[in-house]
Amino acid sequence: MSELLHVSSAPHVRAKISTNRVMLCVIIAMLPTMAFGIYNFGFRALLLVAVTVLSCVISETVYNLIAKKKNTIGDLSAVVTGMILALNMPVTLPLWEAVIGGIFAIIVVKMLFGGLGQNFMNPALAARCFLLIAFAEDMSNFKTETANFAGTIYSGATPLAELESTKGILAPWNQYQLEDLFIGTTPGTIGETSVLCLLIGALILVLTKTISLRIPLSYLGSFAVFMFVFGANSITSGAAIDTVFTSVLAQLMAGGIMFGAFFMATDYATSPITRKGQILFGICCGVLTGIFRCFGGSPEGVSYAIILSNLFVPLIEKITIPRAFGIPKKSLKKKEAA
Repeated sequence: MSELLHVSSAPHVRAKISTNRVMLCVIIAMLPTMAFGIYNFGFRALLLVAVTVLSCVISETVYNLIAKKKNTIGDLSAVVTGMILALNMPVTLPLWEAVIGGIFAIIVVKMLFGGLGQNFMNPALAARCFLLIAFAEDMSNFKTETANFAGTIYSGATPLAELESTKGILAPWNQYQLEDLFIGTTPGTIGETSVLCLLIGALILVLTKTISLRIPLSYLGSFAVFMFVFGANSITSGAAIDTVFTSVLAQLMAGGIMFGAFFMATDYATSPITRKGQILFGICCGVLTGIFRCFGGSPEGVSYAIILSNLFVPLIEKITIPRAFGIPKKSLKKKEAA
């Protein structure tokens, strides 16, 4: 009996990287866009982030106490969920609604399904969609009441709403131009406005090998192709090619697609583990985002696109699972047919 192999439950392959290290890398990567959000919208942005993170951490702690489970806040996943959720909120959102969002993300979407790694959709995005439905007016209010550090008070439409009103054309008379979108001096949610800061955070994630570029690049690339072909100001509409490229670039830089591609679609628990599956998942996110922006009633669509794509992950992994080493593709097909 002593010579028998010991068979244990998964995981069988262990890596040196730990969950809290991954989460810490994500937190650090979000600091540039959070810092710019505080600069752009004032100290209330910091207060909103703090309240949302605290509500997530307390919710997880209380749930574990009631369920008599080991306290898991040390893995920092609740902090990451709170930060992502807060950075997807307008700075004017009432604090009590942010608390409800944090509770919903942790209790309903994460802990009731078994905790970290067992949830079938991104908790922060699910909570954001819940808040969009429950408090639609507050979640779409981007008119700030207090001046930011530059003394600016945003009272106009967001860049995406402006693009929708001008049929996708970024005209010289538009309030916001490409440089504004890149730097981030525009209204919007706390963490989505600055493409520059988001790219700095994305670089941190890539250099620390926290994420690969398969999902973000396939997401952004498929979205760009979709908007190039089907956008209101697309090549099929007869617009000049330089105008189309400018319109597509503006769509890529406006709204939450950059934040979603690098920080939300790449969530380990709700994205495919196979390489081909990750590419297919990114394409699914990009196409759905394009559909929502072109044909939906709202100028945005990133949150719903990623949430719906999360539901397709089991199917995507099933059709993209690699064959076992040494088994020819023909033999695999014959075996499945039998």
